[in-house]
Order: sequence, then structure tokens, then C-alpha cells
Amino acid sequence: MSARLFSVLVLCTGNSARSILGEAILAQAGAGRILAHSAGSKPRGEPNPGALRLLARRGIDPAPFRSKSWNEFTGPGAPPIDLAITVCGNAAGEACPVFMGAPLKAHWGLPDPADVAGSDAEVDASFEQTWHWLDLRVQALLALPFETMERAELSAALARIGQLEGAA
Repeated sequence: MSARLFSVLVLCTGNSARSILGEAILAQAGAGRILAHSAGSKPRGEPNPGALRLLARRGIDPAPFRSKSWNEFTGPGAPPIDLAITVCGNAAGEACPVFMGAPLKAHWGLPDPADVAGSDAEVDASFEQTWHWLDLRVQALLALPFETMERAELSAALARIGQLEGAA
């Protein structure tokens, strides 16, 4: 295994909901194996309040999470990215910038919990469902020996993971 952690960038257009949750789950569940990041093509500027409430309920400090552009992960000085995962249809269809490290790409499309209108309880339930679906995918990734897999084999496994329950 290399001296550095496997670096994963979770992408969504606004980087306010699904990608923030994905970053949090990867960082927590993948501690010691994964360095997690998130970003968006058109960042909203701040995480969705529903995402922040969920992180707090899960005992994760929401303060470090911010909505940021994927441009932070391009060019000199950017961290190398081993895997870029899109979690929304918009980001999957956009032309991604060139990330340092020529990462693998995977699509784990999920419905956007930020699109749910209603009471805080209804919105929170939608975010909980998204957390569940993302957690299933992260656990499937962590069950793989991804650090030693061939790129083609890992790419195929990531595609299968993207089709798990909740795929949009």
C-alpha cells in the first residue's frame, strides 16, 4: 500500500447536500484508508441546512463542511484524486475538469434530498434516506481491496456499487 491515503472526491452540482454527506460518510467510515473531499461545478456557497442538521444528529461536527468549487482540486498544489464520484445526474453529465492524479470516475446518482419541500421533519427524513443510500455504497467500497485492485476491475466494481438501492 502506498504511503498516502486513497483520495476520493465526491461531486455534485451545488456541493450542498449529497456530496457533503458523501464526504462525511467516507471520512468517518474510511478513516485510515480514505481521504475524503467534496466539491461542485456550481457550488451553492453553503451546505444545505438539512445536511448540517443530519451531520449534527450523527455526532459529526458540521463546522468544517463548506460548499466549494471543483476548481480547488485542479492545477498545481491540488491534492491528487484517486477517485471522483458524481452523486447527481447534472454533475455526471458535465465535462469534469482535469484533476491531478487522473482519477477513476464513478457515478452513484441519487435523488436530491434538497428538492424535498415540507416540514423540517419531512426534509430531515429525505436526508436520512440519502445518508442510508450513500452509506450502503461507502460500505460496499470499503469491503473491496481497492488499494490493490487493477483499475478496470475497480471501475467495474464501482459501477455495480452505483446501481445499489436508491440509484437515480
